[in-house]
Amino acid sequence: MSKAVRIHAHGGPEVLTYEDADPGKPGPGQVLVAHKAIGLNFIDVYYRTGLYPPPNGLPLTPGGEAAGVVKEIGEGVGGLKVGDRVAYTTPLGAYAEERVIAADRLVTVPDGVTDEQAAASMLKGLTAEYLLRRTFAVKPGDTILFHAAAGGVGLIAGQWAKHLGATVIGTAGSADKVALAKSHGYDHVIDYRETDFVAAVKDITGGKLCDVVYDSVGKDTFPGSLDCLKPRGMFVSFGQSSGPIPPFAMSILSQKGSLYATRPTLFTYIAKRQELEEAAAALFSVIADGTVEIVVNQRHRLADAARAHADLEARKTTGTTVLIP
Repeated sequence: MSKAVRIHAHGGPEVLTYEDADPGKPGPGQVLVAHKAIGLNFIDVYYRTGLYPPPNGLPLTPGGEAAGVVKEIGEGVGGLKVGDRVAYTTPLGAYAEERVIAADRLVTVPDGVTDEQAAASMLKGLTAEYLLRRTFAVKPGDTILFHAAAGGVGLIAGQWAKHLGATVIGTAGSADKVALAKSHGYDHVIDYRETDFVAAVKDITGGKLCDVVYDSVGKDTFPGSLDCLKPRGMFVSFGQSSGPIPPFAMSILSQKGSLYATRPTLFTYIAKRQELEEAAAALFSVIADGTVEIVVNQRHRLADAARAHADLEARKTTGTTVLIP
């Protein structure tokens, strides 16, 4: 019997239970995938705690990215065959040894990308792709601020943004994390526990400030992030690891320089099949040619998902974490 991690009630890491789970047979337009590696992300915590309501209620098998091989193909599926290496992000259900999934959500993994790299980069790497190439298209000469620079998305974004020609400023919460971020594309990294990041950004830029701030931290970095932006700069809020940003008056954007603000989500950017394929091709290209190194610093057995969640919430992790079935 195949195994999976399920949530039957919201709560702490202890609610993640490792149990038998029959993946079923693929129906029309579906395939059965045997996972080789599964990505761990902070959004998994949001679903576990109930901050994000599960789309189909409980019980829930969490997890939004994985890589594996096609084990069985349903009726009407073209372009895939048994044994193909594939990866995906969305829908939920990745914390499993095997799962049935719609074929049109899968992308093939090229030879130059490993299973762990693919599993660790589908959600985080595609997030970096849409942030840097589509939400605010970073170009040579831009100055950007990226919070949580030593996190999974941050390490990818630092390398990619530098490749795009930007001056890249990051924040991190320890000396080790500062050093890690500096080794992954960041020109400047601010230890926010030791230094006021707004003052540091003003000093680094000579008062010119940033064209864009990418913020997945939320409550703890707001409204400071707005104060790091030059007039008509863009505030991109794409997560809330410290808690949600409190409601604010839109007039604050005009007061601080006619700023733009957006709250994007990856799933809007890859909803169309063509967009998913193009984004994945761009991501796998920069991984395969060495422009972006995917840093897998923690590996846990799927059965130890609770431990992995505890470490993630305690900010004991750097780079990416994968679960191995």
